[in-house]
Amino acid sequence: MNAPRYGRRRSAFTLLEMMLSLALIGLLMVGLNTFVFSMSELWGRNREPRLFDQHVRAVTRFLDRELRAAALPPVAATGSSAFIPRNIRNDTGLSEDLLVFELTEGSRLLNWPERPLPEAICALAVRRDEGLVLLWHSRLEVDFDEDPPRETVITPLVTALAYEYFDPTFSKWESRPELRRGTTGTLEVPQRLRLTFTYQNLVRETVIPIPGATEGVPVY
Repeated sequence: MNAPRYGRRRSAFTLLEMMLSLALIGLLMVGLNTFVFSMSELWGRNREPRLFDQHVRAVTRFLDRELRAAALPPVAATGSSAFIPRNIRNDTGLSEDLLVFELTEGSRLLNWPERPLPEAICALAVRRDEGLVLLWHSRLEVDFDEDPPRETVITPLVTALAYEYFDPTFSKWESRPELRRGTTGTLEVPQRLRLTFTYQNLVRETVIPIPGATEGVPVY
């Protein structure tokens, strides 16, 4: 009985098959490299706007937390505001009307040899060519009543600070570059702050509510 006959088994690719395989792999690598480099170019092109937006969000969250901390008891008694408009004399000898608040536990931005000083009286202001600065000094300092507050730069990218007041009569917001004076001439506490961030041709605005200053303000 004759054994069954099978065809000869191929042990290797032909030269034509190898050339086709190499050509396909080459096309695949070219396409992959083109995709990777195009994504890298797109990522790099959008890098600055993304970093700028991250910075804006980080500064806004930080200030929102600090203002909320200032409104906590015992600083803010029931029915009173933790934010007081006051005329402040800066280190140049000039005075300006600013919104003052107290951070009883201090803040990580308050430069001090050891831990940040508690009972810090603070205010926010915008300086040309400097940005948003935090004015502060502690009640625990010996010359608290005589010396002007220190100034710590929070971010150099804030170019404007506006105070916003809600008008319940006309149901609209009024934005002012300075604190508003009422009919009696006294400075009024705003309901929120508006910050303008600028970097090259990028501009962003954020709004931070003033905790406790909600009378007549719509909830949204």
